[in-house]
Amino acid sequence: MDGIIAISAALAIAVSTTVPAYSQGRVVVTALEMMARQPAEAGSLRTTMILGLAFVESLTIYGLLIAFMLLGKMG
Repeated sequence: MDGIIAISAALAIAVSTTVPAYSQGRVVVTALEMMARQPAEAGSLRTTMILGLAFVESLTIYGLLIAFMLLGKMG
């Protein structure tokens, strides 16, 4: 049973870091493209980008929390 919990924790942290990392890259690329097209709106876009990055990063923190909770069930 401990092996299944360990694999579940590993998958939780792997998925919760890979997908948000890709998403963060896409958010930054899109925001920079929009800033290049409309420099006057750079301040508003930057604020929205940082807010979006914070939401995406929270998914990684939730995955880490789940992995720790699973590891706590071992033993």
